[in-house]
Amino acid sequence: MHSLPAERKKMKNPRKITAISLLLLCLLLWSSVALAATAASVTHLSGPLLARKTDGTTKALSIGSKIDEGDTVITQKRTYARLKFSDGSEVTLKPDTQFRVEQHRYDQANPKNDVGSYNLIKGGLRTITGQIGKRGNQDSYRMKTPTATIGIRGTIYDAQFCTGNSCGAVEPGLYLAVADGQVVITNNEGVQTTLQVKAGQYVYVQNPTTPPVVLPTKPNIPFNPPPSVSQGSRGQGGEGGAAQGGGTTDCIVR
Repeated sequence: MHSLPAERKKMKNPRKITAISLLLLCLLLWSSVALAATAASVTHLSGPLLARKTDGTTKALSIGSKIDEGDTVITQKRTYARLKFSDGSEVTLKPDTQFRVEQHRYDQANPKNDVGSYNLIKGGLRTITGQIGKRGNQDSYRMKTPTATIGIRGTIYDAQFCTGNSCGAVEPGLYLAVADGQVVITNNEGVQTTLQVKAGQYVYVQNPTTPPVVLPTKPNIPFNPPPSVSQGSRGQGGEGGAAQGGGTTDCIVR
C-alpha cells in the first residue's frame, strides 16, 4: 500500500517531461524570432506603403516600421519611400515598385558572414550602398532584376525596370545609371555577359538573353521624390530630417 503514491508519481513524470519539453521548445522558438535581426526600417515616406510577408499577409507601413527578411515592399502610384538598412545602406523606392528583401545579414564583427540579396521585381529605385559588399566578400551583395543581376564595388546607382509603357516612350527593359563608384551587371541566364559600369555611365538590358549595352546618352526616366523623401539622403541633398507625419503603427491586412 505504501508504494502506491510512488507509482502515481512515476506515472505523472512523463507528462511533466512532455510539458517541460514543449515549454523549452516554445522558448527556443521565441528566442530565435526575438534574435532575428530586422533588415531595415522606413525613414521617409510620401504615400501608402505596404509589405507583403512570407506568410501571405500584407502590412501597411509608416515611418518607423520595420522591414524583415523575406518582405516584399510595395509602393503605390504616387508613393516614394526611403528604407535604411542595418549596414548603413539606403534604398529610395519609386512609385509602382515591388522590392523584395530576400536576404540581409550584417554582423559588424563578422564581415565574412555578410549577405545582401535583393530583388527589384517591378518599378525603380535609387540606392546608396552600405557595408555589405565593401568588406569581406565583395560579391556578397546582389540586386536581382527580371533581366540581370547587379553587383557593387561601392556606389550610388539608379535601377529602373520598364514594362509596356510604364516609362512612357522608353523601350521596355532594365535601365541602370551609376552616380558614384561602379557596379557589375550580369545577365541572369542565356549569354552570361558581365559588364563593368562606371560612374556617369548608363546601361540598358533588354531581356535576360541580350547582353548589357552602354547608352550614349541618359535615358529620359524621371526620378523626382518629394522633399519629404529626398531631403536628408546622402547624394540627394545632404543630411536632414524625416518626413512629417506617418507615426509608427503597423496594420496587418489579411
